[in-house]
Amino acid sequence: MIGRHPFSPFRNRREPPAPTEVDLARNRLLIAAGLTAAAFTLVAFRLLDVIIMPATQSQKVERSIPITKHYVSRADILDRNGRIMATNLNTASLYANPNLIQNKAGVAAKLAAILNLNAASLAEQFESKRPFLWIKRHLTPKQKYAVNKLGIPGLDFANEQRRVYPLGSLASHVLGFTNIDNHGLKGIENKFNNTLSNSGKPLRLSIDVRVQNIMREALLNSINKFHAIGGAGLVLDARNGEILSMVSLPDFNPNLPRKAKNKVLFNRATHGVYEMGSTLKIFNTAMALEHEKITMQSGYDATKPIRTSKFVIKDYHAKNRWLSIPEIFMYSSNIGSVKMAMDVGRVAQRKFFKRLGLLNKPQIELGEVGKPIVPEPWNDIHSMTISYGHGLAISPLQLVAGVAAVVNGGVLYTPTLFQRTRLTIGSRVISKETSEQVRRLLKLVVSHGTGSLAAAKGYLVGGKTGTAEKVVGREYKREALLSSFIAAFPINAPKYVVFVMIDNPVAIKGTRHRPTGGWVAAPVVGEVISRIGPLLGVKPINQNDPSVRDQMTIRVLTMKSGEKRLVSF
Repeated sequence: MIGRHPFSPFRNRREPPAPTEVDLARNRLLIAAGLTAAAFTLVAFRLLDVIIMPATQSQKVERSIPITKHYVSRADILDRNGRIMATNLNTASLYANPNLIQNKAGVAAKLAAILNLNAASLAEQFESKRPFLWIKRHLTPKQKYAVNKLGIPGLDFANEQRRVYPLGSLASHVLGFTNIDNHGLKGIENKFNNTLSNSGKPLRLSIDVRVQNIMREALLNSINKFHAIGGAGLVLDARNGEILSMVSLPDFNPNLPRKAKNKVLFNRATHGVYEMGSTLKIFNTAMALEHEKITMQSGYDATKPIRTSKFVIKDYHAKNRWLSIPEIFMYSSNIGSVKMAMDVGRVAQRKFFKRLGLLNKPQIELGEVGKPIVPEPWNDIHSMTISYGHGLAISPLQLVAGVAAVVNGGVLYTPTLFQRTRLTIGSRVISKETSEQVRRLLKLVVSHGTGSLAAAKGYLVGGKTGTAEKVVGREYKREALLSSFIAAFPINAPKYVVFVMIDNPVAIKGTRHRPTGGWVAAPVVGEVISRIGPLLGVKPINQNDPSVRDQMTIRVLTMKSGEKRLVSF
Protein backbone atom coordinates (compact mmCIF):
# COMPACT_ATOMS: atom_id res chain seq x y z
CA MET A 1 0.00 0.00 0.00
CA ILE A 2 1.38 3.39 -0.93
CA GLY A 3 1.82 5.57 2.16
CA ARG A 4 2.21 9.31 2.51
CA HIS A 5 5.62 10.92 2.32
CA PRO A 6 6.83 11.65 5.85
CA PHE A 7 7.37 15.28 4.89
CA SER A 8 3.96 15.78 3.13
CA PRO A 9 1.99 18.85 4.34
CA PHE A 10 -1.11 16.64 4.50
CA ARG A 11 0.40 14.01 6.69
CA ASN A 12 -1.30 15.39 9.85
CA ARG A 13 -4.81 16.37 8.15
CA ARG A 14 -7.79 14.13 8.73
CA GLU A 15 -9.98 12.78 5.85
CA PRO A 16 -13.27 14.84 5.45
CA PRO A 17 -16.35 12.93 6.54
CA ALA A 18 -18.83 11.78 3.86
CA PRO A 19 -21.90 14.15 3.45
CA THR A 20 -25.00 13.06 5.28
CA GLU A 21 -28.62 13.08 3.97
CA VAL A 22 -29.31 16.22 5.97
CA ASP A 23 -26.44 18.03 4.27
CA LEU A 24 -27.70 17.02 0.83
CA ALA A 25 -31.26 18.23 1.59
CA ARG A 26 -29.94 21.56 2.89
CA ASN A 27 -27.92 22.09 -0.29
CA ARG A 28 -30.90 21.33 -2.49
CA LEU A 29 -33.07 23.85 -0.58
CA LEU A 30 -30.43 26.54 -0.98
CA ILE A 31 -30.25 25.95 -4.72
CA ALA A 32 -34.08 25.98 -5.08
CA ALA A 33 -34.35 29.19 -3.06
CA GLY A 34 -31.76 30.84 -5.26
CA LEU A 35 -33.57 29.85 -8.43
CA THR A 36 -36.92 31.04 -7.04
CA ALA A 37 -35.45 34.39 -6.05
CA ALA A 38 -34.01 34.76 -9.52
CA ALA A 39 -37.39 33.98 -11.10
CA PHE A 40 -39.21 36.55 -8.95
CA THR A 41 -36.53 39.08 -9.77
CA LEU A 42 -37.14 38.53 -13.49
CA VAL A 43 -40.90 38.88 -13.01
CA ALA A 44 -40.42 42.08 -11.04
CA PHE A 45 -38.20 43.55 -13.76
CA ARG A 46 -40.81 42.55 -16.39
CA LEU A 47 -43.58 44.25 -14.43
CA LEU A 48 -41.50 47.41 -14.10
CA ASP A 49 -40.84 47.24 -17.82
CA VAL A 50 -44.55 46.95 -18.64
CA ILE A 51 -45.76 49.56 -16.15
CA ILE A 52 -43.01 52.16 -16.25
CA MET A 53 -41.15 51.74 -19.47
CA PRO A 54 -42.73 52.87 -22.77
CA ALA A 55 -44.63 50.04 -24.34
CA THR A 56 -43.54 48.65 -27.66
CA GLN A 57 -45.95 48.76 -30.57
CA SER A 58 -46.86 45.09 -30.15
CA GLN A 59 -47.58 45.57 -26.47
CA LYS A 60 -49.86 48.52 -27.23
CA VAL A 61 -51.84 46.45 -29.69
CA GLU A 62 -52.08 43.57 -27.26
CA ARG A 63 -53.55 45.80 -24.55
CA SER A 64 -56.18 47.21 -26.94
CA ILE A 65 -57.85 43.85 -27.49
CA PRO A 66 -61.35 44.02 -25.89
CA ILE A 67 -61.25 40.69 -24.12
CA THR A 68 -64.03 41.59 -21.68
CA LYS A 69 -66.40 44.55 -21.72
CA HIS A 70 -67.08 46.39 -18.50
CA TYR A 71 -70.31 48.42 -18.39
CA VAL A 72 -73.50 48.84 -16.40
CA SER A 73 -75.94 46.17 -17.51
CA ARG A 74 -78.69 47.67 -19.72
CA ALA A 75 -81.83 48.06 -17.63
CA ASP A 76 -84.90 45.89 -18.14
CA ILE A 77 -88.12 47.25 -19.63
CA LEU A 78 -91.29 46.14 -17.82
CA ASP A 79 -95.00 46.43 -18.48
CA ARG A 80 -97.31 48.11 -15.96
CA ASN A 81 -97.66 44.86 -14.00
CA GLY A 82 -93.94 44.08 -13.85
CA ARG A 83 -93.84 41.62 -16.76
CA ILE A 84 -90.43 41.66 -18.47
CA MET A 85 -90.61 43.03 -22.01
CA ALA A 86 -86.88 43.52 -22.65
CA THR A 87 -83.90 42.14 -20.72
CA ASN A 88 -80.30 40.93 -21.15
CA LEU A 89 -78.75 37.54 -21.78
CA ASN A 90 -75.12 36.80 -20.91
CA THR A 91 -73.34 35.53 -24.01
CA ALA A 92 -69.86 34.72 -25.29
CA SER A 93 -68.37 36.32 -28.40
CA LEU A 94 -65.54 34.64 -30.30
CA TYR A 95 -62.40 36.51 -31.37
CA ALA A 96 -59.02 35.46 -32.74
CA ASN A 97 -55.40 36.49 -33.06
CA PRO A 98 -54.71 35.39 -36.67
CA ASN A 99 -50.96 35.58 -36.04
CA LEU A 100 -51.21 32.60 -33.67
CA ILE A 101 -53.31 30.42 -35.97
CA GLN A 102 -51.56 27.73 -37.97
CA ASN A 103 -53.37 26.08 -40.92
CA LYS A 104 -55.62 29.10 -41.39
CA ALA A 105 -57.75 27.57 -44.15
CA GLY A 106 -58.42 24.45 -42.07
CA VAL A 107 -59.39 26.46 -38.98
CA ALA A 108 -61.65 28.72 -41.08
CA ALA A 109 -63.45 25.68 -42.50
CA LYS A 110 -64.05 24.19 -39.05
CA LEU A 111 -65.37 27.48 -37.60
CA ALA A 112 -67.54 28.15 -40.64
CA ALA A 113 -69.26 24.81 -40.21
CA ILE A 114 -70.03 25.47 -36.55
CA LEU A 115 -70.97 29.16 -36.81
CA ASN A 116 -72.63 29.18 -40.24
CA LEU A 117 -70.01 31.51 -41.73
CA ASN A 118 -68.32 31.77 -45.13
CA ALA A 119 -65.13 29.71 -44.92
CA ALA A 120 -63.32 31.44 -47.79
CA SER A 121 -64.04 34.90 -46.42
CA LEU A 122 -62.90 33.89 -42.93
CA ALA A 123 -59.70 32.34 -44.26
CA GLU A 124 -58.94 35.56 -46.12
CA GLN A 125 -59.38 37.56 -42.91
CA PHE A 126 -57.00 35.18 -41.11
CA GLU A 127 -54.28 36.13 -43.60
CA SER A 128 -54.28 39.70 -42.28
CA LYS A 129 -51.56 40.84 -39.92
CA ARG A 130 -54.02 42.16 -37.37
CA PRO A 131 -53.61 40.76 -33.84
CA PHE A 132 -57.36 40.95 -33.19
CA LEU A 133 -60.36 39.81 -35.24
CA TRP A 134 -63.97 39.33 -34.24
CA ILE A 135 -65.18 35.97 -35.56
CA LYS A 136 -68.78 36.06 -34.34
CA ARG A 137 -70.65 37.93 -31.62
CA HIS A 138 -73.16 36.38 -29.21
CA LEU A 139 -72.66 32.66 -29.68
CA THR A 140 -75.15 30.14 -28.39
CA PRO A 141 -73.95 27.82 -25.58
CA LYS A 142 -73.92 24.98 -28.11
CA GLN A 143 -71.70 26.94 -30.48
CA LYS A 144 -69.34 27.96 -27.70
CA TYR A 145 -69.00 24.33 -26.59
CA ALA A 146 -68.25 23.20 -30.14
CA VAL A 147 -65.57 25.87 -30.64
CA ASN A 148 -63.99 25.11 -27.25
CA LYS A 149 -63.87 21.45 -28.16
CA LEU A 150 -61.66 22.26 -31.16
CA GLY A 151 -58.87 23.45 -28.82
CA ILE A 152 -57.35 25.76 -31.43
CA PRO A 153 -54.64 28.20 -30.20
CA GLY A 154 -55.34 31.83 -31.11
CA LEU A 155 -59.09 31.67 -30.38
CA ASP A 156 -60.70 33.09 -27.26
CA PHE A 157 -64.04 34.39 -25.94
CA ALA A 158 -65.22 37.75 -24.63
CA ASN A 159 -68.08 37.95 -22.13
CA GLU A 160 -70.89 40.17 -23.44
CA GLN A 161 -74.63 40.75 -23.06
CA ARG A 162 -77.29 40.44 -25.73
CA ARG A 163 -80.63 42.31 -25.62
CA VAL A 164 -83.56 39.90 -25.78
CA TYR A 165 -87.32 40.36 -26.00
CA PRO A 166 -89.13 37.43 -24.35
CA LEU A 167 -92.51 38.38 -25.87
CA GLY A 168 -91.21 38.44 -29.43
CA SER A 169 -93.10 40.79 -31.75
CA LEU A 170 -95.91 41.55 -29.27
CA ALA A 171 -94.87 45.18 -28.64
CA SER A 172 -92.13 45.61 -31.22
CA HIS A 173 -93.06 49.14 -32.32
CA VAL A 174 -93.22 50.33 -28.72
CA LEU A 175 -89.95 48.74 -27.57
CA GLY A 176 -87.94 49.05 -30.77
CA PHE A 177 -84.57 47.27 -30.67
CA THR A 178 -80.81 47.69 -30.16
CA ASN A 179 -77.81 47.01 -32.36
CA ILE A 180 -75.18 44.36 -31.66
CA ASP A 181 -73.48 46.67 -29.15
CA ASN A 182 -76.73 47.22 -27.19
CA HIS A 183 -77.29 50.76 -28.48
CA GLY A 184 -80.98 51.58 -28.98
CA LEU A 185 -82.03 52.19 -32.58
CA LYS A 186 -85.85 52.34 -32.48
CA GLY A 187 -88.74 52.85 -30.07
CA ILE A 188 -88.26 53.16 -26.32
CA GLU A 189 -84.82 51.54 -26.66
CA ASN A 190 -83.69 54.49 -28.76
CA LYS A 191 -85.55 57.31 -27.00
CA PHE A 192 -84.28 56.25 -23.56
CA ASN A 193 -80.93 54.78 -24.61
CA ASN A 194 -78.86 56.75 -22.08
CA THR A 195 -81.25 56.02 -19.22
CA LEU A 196 -81.34 52.30 -19.97
CA SER A 197 -77.55 52.13 -20.43
CA ASN A 198 -76.54 54.00 -17.29
CA SER A 199 -79.21 53.85 -14.60
CA GLY A 200 -79.52 50.11 -14.06
CA LYS A 201 -83.06 50.76 -12.85
CA PRO A 202 -85.92 49.00 -14.72
CA LEU A 203 -88.11 51.16 -16.94
CA ARG A 204 -91.81 50.52 -16.28
CA LEU A 205 -94.24 51.31 -19.09
CA SER A 206 -97.99 51.92 -19.06
CA ILE A 207 -98.46 49.04 -21.53
CA ASP A 208 -100.40 46.03 -20.23
CA VAL A 209 -99.13 42.99 -22.14
CA ARG A 210 -102.44 41.20 -21.59
CA VAL A 211 -104.36 44.01 -23.28
CA GLN A 212 -101.64 44.27 -25.93
CA ASN A 213 -101.97 40.60 -26.77
CA ILE A 214 -105.77 40.78 -27.03
CA MET A 215 -105.64 43.82 -29.31
CA ARG A 216 -102.95 42.32 -31.56
CA GLU A 217 -104.74 39.00 -31.89
CA ALA A 218 -108.15 40.53 -32.72
CA LEU A 219 -106.64 43.07 -35.13
CA LEU A 220 -104.55 40.46 -36.92
CA ASN A 221 -107.58 38.21 -37.39
CA SER A 222 -109.52 41.03 -39.05
CA ILE A 223 -106.59 41.98 -41.29
CA ASN A 224 -106.30 38.38 -42.48
CA LYS A 225 -110.05 38.00 -42.89
CA PHE A 226 -110.37 41.06 -45.12
CA HIS A 227 -106.97 40.65 -46.84
CA ALA A 228 -105.88 44.10 -45.67
CA ILE A 229 -102.32 45.43 -45.97
CA GLY A 230 -102.07 46.43 -42.31
CA GLY A 231 -103.71 48.09 -39.36
CA ALA A 232 -103.33 49.80 -36.00
CA GLY A 233 -104.93 49.53 -32.57
CA LEU A 234 -104.81 51.61 -29.40
CA VAL A 235 -106.25 51.39 -25.89
CA LEU A 236 -105.92 54.58 -23.83
CA ASP A 237 -106.99 55.42 -20.29
CA ALA A 238 -109.33 58.38 -20.79
CA ARG A 239 -108.73 59.57 -17.21
CA ASN A 240 -104.99 60.27 -17.46
CA GLY A 241 -103.71 59.56 -20.98
CA GLU A 242 -101.86 56.31 -20.21
CA ILE A 243 -101.57 53.96 -23.20
CA LEU A 244 -102.33 50.35 -22.31
CA SER A 245 -101.96 49.01 -25.82
CA MET A 246 -100.32 50.22 -29.01
CA VAL A 247 -100.30 47.82 -31.95
CA SER A 248 -99.10 48.38 -35.50
CA LEU A 249 -99.35 45.60 -38.08
CA PRO A 250 -97.41 44.23 -39.81
CA ASP A 251 -94.88 44.09 -36.99
CA PHE A 252 -91.46 42.46 -36.56
CA ASN A 253 -89.38 40.35 -34.18
CA PRO A 254 -87.02 42.71 -32.28
CA ASN A 255 -84.80 39.71 -31.50
CA LEU A 256 -84.02 39.54 -35.25
CA PRO A 257 -84.06 43.20 -36.35
CA ARG A 258 -81.83 42.64 -39.39
CA LYS A 259 -84.58 40.54 -40.98
CA ALA A 260 -87.14 43.36 -40.65
CA LYS A 261 -87.88 45.37 -43.79
CA ASN A 262 -88.54 49.10 -43.65
CA LYS A 263 -92.27 48.73 -44.26
CA VAL A 264 -92.75 46.61 -41.13
CA LEU A 265 -90.66 49.00 -39.02
CA PHE A 266 -93.19 51.77 -39.76
CA ASN A 267 -95.41 52.52 -36.74
CA ARG A 268 -98.90 53.19 -38.11
CA ALA A 269 -100.22 54.20 -34.68
CA THR A 270 -97.86 57.18 -34.21
CA HIS A 271 -95.83 57.72 -37.36
CA GLY A 272 -98.57 57.35 -39.96
CA VAL A 273 -100.92 60.27 -40.65
CA TYR A 274 -104.24 59.61 -42.33
CA GLU A 275 -107.51 61.21 -43.31
CA MET A 276 -109.60 59.52 -40.63
CA GLY A 277 -113.04 59.85 -42.20
CA SER A 278 -116.22 60.17 -40.16
CA THR A 279 -114.50 59.71 -36.80
CA LEU A 280 -113.73 63.45 -37.08
CA LYS A 281 -117.47 64.12 -36.91
CA ILE A 282 -117.07 63.63 -33.15
CA PHE A 283 -115.00 66.82 -33.03
CA ASN A 284 -117.18 68.63 -35.55
CA THR A 285 -120.34 67.98 -33.53
CA ALA A 286 -118.68 68.81 -30.22
CA MET A 287 -117.46 72.06 -31.76
CA ALA A 288 -120.95 73.08 -32.94
CA LEU A 289 -122.45 72.22 -29.52
CA GLU A 290 -119.68 74.07 -27.67
CA HIS A 291 -120.17 77.19 -29.83
CA GLU A 292 -123.95 76.94 -29.24
CA LYS A 293 -124.70 76.84 -32.95
CA ILE A 294 -126.82 73.73 -32.47
CA THR A 295 -128.81 71.91 -29.80
CA MET A 296 -129.81 68.28 -29.59
CA GLN A 297 -133.26 69.24 -30.95
CA SER A 298 -132.06 71.29 -33.91
CA GLY A 299 -131.15 69.90 -37.33
CA TYR A 300 -130.48 70.49 -41.02
CA ASP A 301 -132.05 69.70 -44.36
CA ALA A 302 -130.12 66.78 -45.88
CA THR A 303 -132.41 66.31 -48.87
CA LYS A 304 -129.95 67.34 -51.57
CA PRO A 305 -126.16 67.00 -52.02
CA ILE A 306 -124.03 70.10 -51.52
CA ARG A 307 -122.39 71.43 -54.67
CA THR A 308 -119.43 73.78 -54.35
CA SER A 309 -117.05 74.58 -57.18
CA LYS A 310 -116.34 71.24 -58.87
CA PHE A 311 -117.10 69.17 -55.75
CA VAL A 312 -120.29 67.35 -54.82
CA ILE A 313 -120.77 66.36 -51.17
CA LYS A 314 -123.37 63.67 -50.54
CA ASP A 315 -124.37 61.10 -47.91
CA TYR A 316 -123.39 57.43 -48.09
CA HIS A 317 -126.44 56.41 -46.01
CA ALA A 318 -128.67 59.08 -47.57
CA LYS A 319 -132.06 59.66 -45.90
CA ASN A 320 -133.03 62.47 -48.29
CA ARG A 321 -134.89 64.46 -45.65
CA TRP A 322 -134.48 66.86 -42.77
CA LEU A 323 -132.28 65.33 -40.08
CA SER A 324 -131.97 66.24 -36.43
CA ILE A 325 -128.51 66.52 -34.84
CA PRO A 326 -128.68 63.03 -33.29
CA GLU A 327 -129.75 61.60 -36.65
CA ILE A 328 -126.94 63.40 -38.48
CA PHE A 329 -124.49 61.79 -36.06
CA MET A 330 -126.19 58.38 -35.98
CA TYR A 331 -126.47 58.08 -39.78
CA SER A 332 -123.09 59.79 -40.31
CA SER A 333 -124.46 62.47 -42.62
CA ASN A 334 -121.79 64.40 -44.50
CA ILE A 335 -124.31 67.03 -45.57
CA GLY A 336 -125.41 67.78 -42.01
CA SER A 337 -121.78 67.86 -40.80
CA VAL A 338 -120.80 70.38 -43.49
CA LYS A 339 -123.67 72.68 -42.57
CA MET A 340 -122.65 72.56 -38.89
CA ALA A 341 -119.07 73.54 -39.78
CA MET A 342 -120.21 76.42 -41.99
CA ASP A 343 -122.36 77.78 -39.18
CA VAL A 344 -119.38 77.76 -36.81
CA GLY A 345 -116.99 79.22 -39.40
CA ARG A 346 -113.57 78.14 -40.61
CA VAL A 347 -111.59 80.42 -38.27
CA ALA A 348 -113.31 79.10 -35.16
CA GLN A 349 -113.10 75.56 -36.56
CA ARG A 350 -109.33 75.78 -36.94
CA LYS A 351 -108.91 77.15 -33.42
CA PHE A 352 -111.05 74.35 -32.01
CA PHE A 353 -109.08 71.61 -33.79
CA LYS A 354 -105.83 73.19 -32.64
CA ARG A 355 -107.07 73.23 -29.04
CA LEU A 356 -107.62 69.48 -29.30
CA GLY A 357 -104.00 68.97 -30.37
CA LEU A 358 -104.86 67.92 -33.93
CA LEU A 359 -102.77 70.48 -35.82
CA ASN A 360 -99.38 70.02 -34.15
CA LYS A 361 -96.99 67.09 -33.89
CA PRO A 362 -98.12 65.06 -30.86
CA GLN A 363 -95.93 64.43 -27.84
CA ILE A 364 -95.14 60.81 -27.02
CA GLU A 365 -92.04 59.01 -25.73
CA LEU A 366 -91.04 57.72 -29.16
CA GLY A 367 -88.92 59.08 -31.98
CA GLU A 368 -91.24 57.66 -34.64
CA VAL A 369 -93.95 60.34 -34.61
CA GLY A 370 -95.68 61.81 -37.64
CA LYS A 371 -96.57 65.46 -38.16
CA PRO A 372 -100.17 66.17 -39.21
CA ILE A 373 -100.82 67.43 -42.72
CA VAL A 374 -102.77 70.65 -42.31
CA PRO A 375 -104.24 72.55 -45.30
CA GLU A 376 -102.71 75.94 -45.99
CA PRO A 377 -104.63 78.12 -46.46
CA TRP A 378 -107.56 76.75 -44.45
CA ASN A 379 -110.32 77.90 -46.79
CA ASP A 380 -114.05 77.18 -46.97
CA ILE A 381 -113.75 74.01 -49.03
CA HIS A 382 -111.21 72.62 -46.53
CA SER A 383 -113.53 73.55 -43.68
CA MET A 384 -116.30 71.57 -45.39
CA THR A 385 -114.28 68.44 -46.09
CA ILE A 386 -112.59 68.42 -42.67
CA SER A 387 -116.04 68.37 -41.05
CA TYR A 388 -116.50 64.80 -42.31
CA GLY A 389 -112.87 63.64 -42.12
CA HIS A 390 -111.09 64.58 -45.35
CA GLY A 391 -108.49 67.26 -46.03
CA LEU A 392 -106.75 66.93 -42.65
CA ALA A 393 -104.36 64.02 -41.99
CA ILE A 394 -103.63 63.09 -38.38
CA SER A 395 -102.18 60.09 -36.58
CA PRO A 396 -104.32 57.52 -34.77
CA LEU A 397 -102.59 58.67 -31.56
CA GLN A 398 -103.95 62.20 -32.04
CA LEU A 399 -107.44 60.93 -32.78
CA VAL A 400 -107.52 58.76 -29.64
CA ALA A 401 -106.21 61.53 -27.37
CA GLY A 402 -108.72 64.02 -28.80
CA VAL A 403 -111.68 61.66 -28.43
CA ALA A 404 -110.64 60.86 -24.85
CA ALA A 405 -110.83 64.59 -24.08
CA VAL A 406 -114.29 64.90 -25.65
CA VAL A 407 -115.78 61.99 -23.66
CA ASN A 408 -114.01 62.25 -20.28
CA GLY A 409 -115.66 65.51 -19.27
CA GLY A 410 -113.69 67.80 -21.56
CA VAL A 411 -110.05 67.53 -20.35
CA LEU A 412 -107.18 66.88 -22.78
CA TYR A 413 -104.27 64.78 -21.46
CA THR A 414 -100.96 64.31 -23.22
CA PRO A 415 -100.77 60.60 -24.11
CA THR A 416 -97.93 58.66 -22.50
CA LEU A 417 -96.28 55.23 -22.58
CA PHE A 418 -95.36 55.46 -18.89
CA GLN A 419 -97.40 55.02 -15.74
CA ARG A 420 -98.28 58.31 -14.12
CA THR A 421 -97.71 58.08 -10.40
CA ARG A 422 -99.07 61.52 -9.54
CA LEU A 423 -102.33 63.29 -10.25
CA THR A 424 -102.22 64.30 -13.89
CA ILE A 425 -103.21 67.83 -14.83
CA GLY A 426 -104.81 68.24 -18.24
CA SER A 427 -106.23 71.21 -20.10
CA ARG A 428 -109.96 71.84 -20.47
CA VAL A 429 -111.03 71.93 -24.10
CA ILE A 430 -114.83 71.65 -23.87
CA SER A 431 -117.44 71.91 -21.14
CA LYS A 432 -118.76 68.99 -19.12
CA GLU A 433 -122.20 69.59 -20.62
CA THR A 434 -120.92 69.24 -24.19
CA SER A 435 -118.98 66.11 -23.22
CA GLU A 436 -122.12 64.54 -21.72
CA GLN A 437 -124.12 65.27 -24.87
CA VAL A 438 -121.49 63.75 -27.17
CA ARG A 439 -121.41 60.59 -25.03
CA ARG A 440 -125.14 60.13 -25.61
CA LEU A 441 -124.62 60.53 -29.35
CA LEU A 442 -121.82 57.95 -29.32
CA LYS A 443 -124.04 55.48 -27.48
CA LEU A 444 -126.76 56.08 -30.10
CA VAL A 445 -124.35 55.07 -32.90
CA VAL A 446 -123.75 51.67 -31.30
CA SER A 447 -127.33 50.99 -30.20
CA HIS A 448 -129.14 52.21 -33.34
CA GLY A 449 -126.59 53.42 -35.90
CA THR A 450 -123.64 52.33 -38.01
CA GLY A 451 -121.61 50.93 -35.11
CA SER A 452 -123.93 48.20 -33.86
CA LEU A 453 -121.27 45.49 -34.33
CA ALA A 454 -119.13 47.15 -31.65
CA ALA A 455 -121.62 46.27 -28.90
CA ALA A 456 -120.08 44.23 -26.07
CA LYS A 457 -122.34 42.23 -23.78
CA GLY A 458 -122.39 43.64 -20.26
CA TYR A 459 -120.67 46.89 -21.20
CA LEU A 460 -122.07 50.22 -22.33
CA VAL A 461 -120.18 51.07 -25.50
CA GLY A 462 -120.35 54.28 -27.48
CA GLY A 463 -118.40 54.95 -30.63
CA LYS A 464 -118.14 56.22 -34.18
CA THR A 465 -117.35 54.62 -37.52
CA GLY A 466 -114.83 56.02 -39.96
CA THR A 467 -114.48 55.06 -43.62
CA ALA A 468 -112.13 57.22 -45.68
CA GLU A 469 -111.24 56.77 -49.31
CA LYS A 470 -107.47 56.82 -49.75
CA VAL A 471 -105.67 59.06 -52.17
CA VAL A 472 -103.98 57.10 -54.97
CA GLY A 473 -101.99 59.38 -57.20
CA ARG A 474 -104.05 62.57 -57.09
CA GLU A 475 -107.48 61.02 -56.79
CA TYR A 476 -109.57 59.38 -54.10
CA LYS A 477 -110.19 55.73 -54.92
CA ARG A 478 -113.52 54.24 -53.87
CA GLU A 479 -112.07 50.73 -53.56
CA ALA A 480 -109.03 51.82 -51.49
CA LEU A 481 -110.36 52.39 -47.97
CA LEU A 482 -109.10 53.20 -44.53
CA SER A 483 -111.75 51.68 -42.26
CA SER A 484 -111.81 52.46 -38.55
CA PHE A 485 -113.86 52.55 -35.38
CA ILE A 486 -113.25 54.44 -32.17
CA ALA A 487 -115.14 53.73 -28.95
CA ALA A 488 -115.25 54.58 -25.26
CA PHE A 489 -116.49 52.36 -22.44
CA PRO A 490 -118.37 52.40 -20.19
CA ILE A 491 -119.85 55.31 -22.13
CA ASN A 492 -121.86 56.63 -19.17
CA ALA A 493 -118.58 57.22 -17.27
CA PRO A 494 -115.71 56.55 -19.73
CA LYS A 495 -112.56 54.88 -18.46
CA TYR A 496 -110.98 53.64 -21.69
CA VAL A 497 -110.91 54.61 -25.34
CA VAL A 498 -110.41 51.80 -27.88
CA PHE A 499 -109.44 52.41 -31.50
CA VAL A 500 -109.02 50.03 -34.45
CA MET A 501 -107.98 50.87 -38.00
CA ILE A 502 -107.83 48.46 -40.96
CA ASP A 503 -105.80 49.63 -43.96
CA ASN A 504 -107.19 48.74 -47.39
CA PRO A 505 -109.60 45.91 -46.52
CA VAL A 506 -111.12 43.91 -49.37
CA ALA A 507 -114.80 42.98 -49.54
CA ILE A 508 -115.53 39.33 -48.89
CA LYS A 509 -116.97 37.51 -51.87
CA GLY A 510 -120.55 36.39 -51.45
CA THR A 511 -121.57 39.37 -49.32
CA ARG A 512 -122.95 42.75 -50.31
CA HIS A 513 -121.08 44.54 -47.58
CA ARG A 514 -118.56 47.19 -48.52
CA PRO A 515 -115.55 46.90 -46.15
CA THR A 516 -116.47 49.99 -44.14
CA GLY A 517 -115.47 50.84 -40.58
CA GLY A 518 -118.77 49.55 -39.23
CA TRP A 519 -118.28 46.19 -40.95
CA VAL A 520 -114.54 45.43 -40.51
CA ALA A 521 -113.32 47.54 -37.54
CA ALA A 522 -116.34 47.79 -35.21
CA PRO A 523 -116.47 44.02 -34.52
CA VAL A 524 -112.80 44.09 -33.51
CA VAL A 525 -113.49 46.88 -31.00
CA GLY A 526 -116.44 44.91 -29.59
CA GLU A 527 -114.31 41.80 -29.16
CA VAL A 528 -111.46 43.72 -27.53
CA ILE A 529 -113.78 45.43 -25.04
CA SER A 530 -115.45 42.12 -24.13
CA ARG A 531 -112.07 40.57 -23.36
CA ILE A 532 -110.21 43.43 -21.66
CA GLY A 533 -113.12 44.69 -19.55
CA PRO A 534 -112.81 41.94 -16.90
CA LEU A 535 -108.98 42.20 -16.89
CA LEU A 536 -109.15 45.94 -16.21
CA GLY A 537 -111.70 45.56 -13.44
CA VAL A 538 -114.56 47.23 -15.33
CA LYS A 539 -117.73 45.79 -13.87
CA PRO A 540 -120.53 44.76 -16.24
CA ILE A 541 -123.51 47.12 -16.31
CA ASN A 542 -127.18 46.28 -16.28
CA GLN A 543 -128.41 48.45 -19.13
CA ASN A 544 -132.00 48.12 -17.92
CA ASP A 545 -131.15 49.75 -14.59
CA PRO A 546 -133.29 52.94 -14.38
CA SER A 547 -130.34 55.14 -13.39
CA VAL A 548 -128.25 53.86 -16.31
CA ARG A 549 -131.11 54.26 -18.77
CA ASP A 550 -131.67 57.81 -17.57
CA GLN A 551 -128.00 58.63 -18.15
CA MET A 552 -128.02 57.31 -21.71
CA THR A 553 -131.55 57.94 -23.01
CA ILE A 554 -131.67 60.46 -25.80
CA ARG A 555 -134.78 62.06 -27.29
CA VAL A 556 -134.41 62.40 -31.02
CA LEU A 557 -136.47 64.75 -33.14
CA THR A 558 -137.23 62.92 -36.37
CA MET A 559 -139.32 63.50 -39.49
CA LYS A 560 -142.13 61.01 -39.99
CA SER A 561 -144.99 61.40 -42.47
CA GLY A 562 -143.93 64.98 -43.06
CA GLU A 563 -144.11 65.87 -39.36
CA LYS A 564 -141.42 66.24 -36.74
CA ARG A 565 -141.80 63.92 -33.77
CA LEU A 566 -139.77 63.20 -30.64
CA VAL A 567 -138.56 59.62 -30.32
CA SER A 568 -136.67 58.23 -27.33
CA PHE A 569 -133.65 55.97 -27.80
